[in-house]
Amino acid sequence: MIWYDVCMIEEFSLFLDESGTSSLKNVDKEFPVLVLTGVLVSKKSYELLKDEIGRLKRKYFADRQVVLHRRDMRKYEKGFQIFFDDNVKKRFYSDLNKVLNEADYQLISSAINIEKYIDEYGKLADDAYQVALTFILERTIIETDNKNARIHAFIESRGLDKDKLVADHYNTLLHRGSSYIPSKRFLSRFGTSLSFKKKIDMEVGIEIADLCAYPIARYVLNNSEANPAFDVIRPKIRSNNKGNMLNYGIKIYPSEK
Repeated sequence: MIWYDVCMIEEFSLFLDESGTSSLKNVDKEFPVLVLTGVLVSKKSYELLKDEIGRLKRKYFADRQVVLHRRDMRKYEKGFQIFFDDNVKKRFYSDLNKVLNEADYQLISSAINIEKYIDEYGKLADDAYQVALTFILERTIIETDNKNARIHAFIESRGLDKDKLVADHYNTLLHRGSSYIPSKRFLSRFGTSLSFKKKIDMEVGIEIADLCAYPIARYVLNNSEANPAFDVIRPKIRSNNKGNMLNYGIKIYPSEK
């Protein structure tokens, strides 16, 4: 009998959504940051996560199709009018935090300080969203170096024109590489195309990325203020063996000098 040493491919998904805007023309002085956040999860763990989020939605919304969207949750809109009952709101967030805490996934995020980015590179600099995406994809490759991983990336759609620019940038990374990762490493790890998802698609991974992006943005803007939502997801943020997350799970750019 002949035995073959077969290295099984482990399938992962990377779901990405942002908080803030990438515009270099109209800077929001109250929120001058773009935070792109990726949720890296194995195929098996994602099925479990979808089941848990499904149970959560059925418990609070019955058959109503509700998207977990941080803005709607803060504004009590699009199904989240139930939060006007403070007891319901507290129970919901307790249950949601339990899911986010117990599920098996990892967060890799990139924050572009728009004002500093303009000061350093000018308003004609490279698209901030594309810069943030590059940082996340590079770190995702490094994180999965010890696995025979294949990763499919899902990104929240921002419209046809912006989606095309992102798809073009993704293909450039695949075939030309970045400053730190050569093309062959991108091609060995990522699929040859992106999947763009709208909020109405109710892709759980995109919903989780949306929920996590905002508290990370608040942390980047002011890490001394109370941020309970960030405290919940902090253990899921990629870090080194000393527990440091900056430059590992949260890349802030331009960096402080």
